[in-house]
Amino acid sequence: MLLACASRVGCARSGYPPNVPRRRAVRLSLVVVAALLVVVLVAATVLTFAVIRRPLPQVTGSVQLPGLAAEVAVTRDAQGVAHITADSSADLFRAQGYVHAQDRFFEMDYRRHVTAGRLSELVGENADALEADKVIRTLGWRRVAEQELPLLAPATRDALQAYADGVNAYLAQRDPSSLAVEYTILGLQVDVAQPEPWSPVDSLAWLKAMAWDLRGNYDEELARGLTYSAVRDVQRVDELFPPYPQDLHSPILDAASVQTPVATTTSSVLDLADSGVQQALTAVDAALAAVPHLLGSGEGIGSNSWVVSGAHTASGKPLLANDPHLSISAPGIWSQVALTCREVTAACPYDVAGFSFAGLPGVIIGHNAQLAWGLTNLGADVTDFVLEKVIDGWSLRDGERVPLTTRTETIKVNGGADVELIVRSTSHGPLVSEVLGVGDAGTVPMPDGSPAGRYEVALEWTALSPGRTADAILGLDVAATPADVARSAALFDVPSQNIVYATTDGHIGYQAPGRIPVRADVAGAPLPSDGSWPRPGWDSAYDWTGYVDAAQMPAVEDPAAGFIVAANQAVTPAGVGPYLTSDWDYGYRSQRIRDILTRDIEAGTPLDVASAGSLQLDDHNPFADVLVPALLSVHIADSFDDDGQQLLRTWDRRSGTDSAAAAYFAAVWKTLLRLTFWDEMPDGYEPDGGDRWLEVVRTLLDQPDSPWWDGHSTVGVVEGRDEILTRALVSARSELTASLGKNANEWRWGALHTAAPQHPVLGGPSLPALVRRLVNPSPLGVAGGSALVDATSWDASADSFTVTSAPSMRMVVDLGNLDGSTWVSFTGTSGHPASVHYTDQFDAWATGRTFSWPFTPTAVETGVRDRLTLRPSSGG
Repeated sequence: MLLACASRVGCARSGYPPNVPRRRAVRLSLVVVAALLVVVLVAATVLTFAVIRRPLPQVTGSVQLPGLAAEVAVTRDAQGVAHITADSSADLFRAQGYVHAQDRFFEMDYRRHVTAGRLSELVGENADALEADKVIRTLGWRRVAEQELPLLAPATRDALQAYADGVNAYLAQRDPSSLAVEYTILGLQVDVAQPEPWSPVDSLAWLKAMAWDLRGNYDEELARGLTYSAVRDVQRVDELFPPYPQDLHSPILDAASVQTPVATTTSSVLDLADSGVQQALTAVDAALAAVPHLLGSGEGIGSNSWVVSGAHTASGKPLLANDPHLSISAPGIWSQVALTCREVTAACPYDVAGFSFAGLPGVIIGHNAQLAWGLTNLGADVTDFVLEKVIDGWSLRDGERVPLTTRTETIKVNGGADVELIVRSTSHGPLVSEVLGVGDAGTVPMPDGSPAGRYEVALEWTALSPGRTADAILGLDVAATPADVARSAALFDVPSQNIVYATTDGHIGYQAPGRIPVRADVAGAPLPSDGSWPRPGWDSAYDWTGYVDAAQMPAVEDPAAGFIVAANQAVTPAGVGPYLTSDWDYGYRSQRIRDILTRDIEAGTPLDVASAGSLQLDDHNPFADVLVPALLSVHIADSFDDDGQQLLRTWDRRSGTDSAAAAYFAAVWKTLLRLTFWDEMPDGYEPDGGDRWLEVVRTLLDQPDSPWWDGHSTVGVVEGRDEILTRALVSARSELTASLGKNANEWRWGALHTAAPQHPVLGGPSLPALVRRLVNPSPLGVAGGSALVDATSWDASADSFTVTSAPSMRMVVDLGNLDGSTWVSFTGTSGHPASVHYTDQFDAWATGRTFSWPFTPTAVETGVRDRLTLRPSSGG
């Protein structure tokens, strides 16, 4: 069976402690029952060298690829990165589909089963897989993808079809055991059939998963509603979600057009303390926690990016850096690739290299011969949880009954009986609170005196309407000017991203794309109507009134400062430009990047690829500058306990792997959060230690007698700030003594803070060690931490300091010398555990090294290690 510890229900069912956080990347692991375990261990002899290596693709010689119009060259460098050269766009994307299937088809197949709500078809009977299928079918990701396909430009549809044809040509050449070793292992438990043909919709559905994991303030909105049930005070809840500190941390843009006021309307009464409301929110929390996170979720999901004008660089041309922060897995999320038309023309316009997603044609982040671009998560609020009053097949709206929309989904289970699912929706979206049948949603009186109804929660999300993001991706691949970027950005509906770009002729710029809802300002509302809290669906005054026009989205070209930093912080000053969200990253990373760039520019230091790469690895902890003085202000009487505090006195505030003080500070921070907040937080929403909690504690440090410092567990004792700081220091000393030894000077941050990527299906702890060793890279200690520029985030609500999300790749592009650019991926280009390229970049990533990134034909040819020719079949 399959175990997905994606929810508190699932974790409790599996014997995990109840305080395991819910908002984490799902790690689906093949769990073999006792009898099957014996079979697997006996069958270990089957996992011979030959069987493990059987799926490795052919990378030299020649292969026939049906549908090609002419030969395609696929060369690979020392890291196995494919450089594909073709005469036409169709041949180029057909070859990319073939190469992606060669390297990562199981990953592609797993994703399409997840995004279609068909995971049970792949892994068999399992409650967690079935829950995931139910929720994703309710959301309807694949249904939306099907609606998107006809909206796309003909050239994009052609690219998607050519890509699918390439994938299918590879599938036709191999049986499952020759496609991926994962199918061989899964075959010990379930029937493994020949994978079905790839389709363009499979590619588009992956964009929905991407949008889901990068959807903005989903967690914060639900957290506000559920936290209110514990503290019953809107003001106290707001203290846990402080405003962006724009006096300390600069937004991306200093100015933009003034926001146009929206009309005010009369408010509706919304009692979040009502037990029925809380039960409905709890039910939706459990349902959405069942959704596998393919990119990541929660603390640390974000990115760094910046671009510097050529006036401040060594080459005299712009410099662009980007490192997206996503959850860690094996293999890593990105597939490096170069796509080149032998002759760049209007019919074949591609000469682009960068990071792609296996399953999608084109390049997501990278550069072409004229322009480089990077992406970071904008974090715009594009989801709303809408409370609905429902009775039988109706919902209440403005005092009238409106029929629910109903459809039936059939979930097929490998080796089991089909499961029927009834999905009900209001005009706002699907009722996600009822999909798993968790708890009793309670009752709500109806105004017409009819029998009582119940509260449910609908999810309104911009990605549940078809869009044209696929057009935008291919548009960026061939963009050459700021105007080209703006045109592509106007089509980039979901997920909302920050785009930074630079051109070889010297321009730098920023563009915010995305389909952003416009919300009414409801006068006198009991809660803000800006999307930060759940809203009443029975009152149309709270409905979205439209979407922000693309021309109104924040943008800048060639700013006077000479650089742009986009690292998930606020885009514009408060009240300026269209309303995007109130839940930004709090800017600790972005301000550190700005400060270093400003320092170097003012000093006249020419910036180059090496300095940008060094900045990506900056492990200075800016919050330590805030908290350490407070920790040193309290007195520790015991000399043994004081050893930890002494580390902080001489700490340079850096978080390198060898730092004893960084290890101690992390333990103090985790303990401080537990002592201060845990006894008042709802289950599953304990502080994860990310940037929001940095800002919460920063404000509380100036309030030594705040009620938050007083723990409810210490009956009869009123605690203040200094008591909690002292307890945190002493407790952390004890914790690290137990785990790292008595000598505080010998503690090492890298001994605690390890990157341990797991395979999404076969990497869990319940799998036999033989299989885990095959698919999981050995853990590596890493520098950095949460809310640092080197953003190797960890979860303070968990029981370890293990990395939960991290830079999924790092790239620096020199627009003055594209061949001088650098890149590195998290693990490697291959998805085959037996391939040398499965983990051959992991050590370099962990230690901050990068690889040269050749682009011009001469540079690429110099680095060729393998050469494969794809030939048209004899029939054409």
